[in-house]
Amino acid sequence: MFNDLFEYNHQVNQKLIALLSKHHQSLSDRAVQLINHLLNAHQIWNARILGEQSFGVWQVNQWGDLLDIDRENHLKSLRIVQEVDMEALLTYKNSSGAEFSDKAKDILFHIINHSTYHRAQIALLLREGGIEPMNTDYIFYKRQGLSGR
Repeated sequence: MFNDLFEYNHQVNQKLIALLSKHHQSLSDRAVQLINHLLNAHQIWNARILGEQSFGVWQVNQWGDLLDIDRENHLKSLRIVQEVDMEALLTYKNSSGAEFSDKAKDILFHIINHSTYHRAQIALLLREGGIEPMNTDYIFYKRQGLSGR
């Protein structure tokens, strides 16, 4: 299931970044912040699981790097799904330095849920800016055969 969810997440992120790139000059600062935060958070959670260096929560990346960041996030998440016990309790520190322990499967689900939440915010901002947002719903993705199945 996680492989499928991360494929969905990756495909809609790639299409969303392409749409945002098409309208880059007219995007609100908030939309730019949110797409970066969505990608940064995914990278941060992967890094926590893998013990790697993480991005800043609200860092703004070079626009031309967003597709590659998403692609790297996707590949690392698939690696995690294959290599990490989903029931394993993982201990990490959040951006404030507080320590938490959560199951790998709960962290992975959070990544998907968090991305969906921020894509919805971006869609609202696009609409408010006169740009037609794309449909990023999971069921639409599945119905349209965008998953390659």
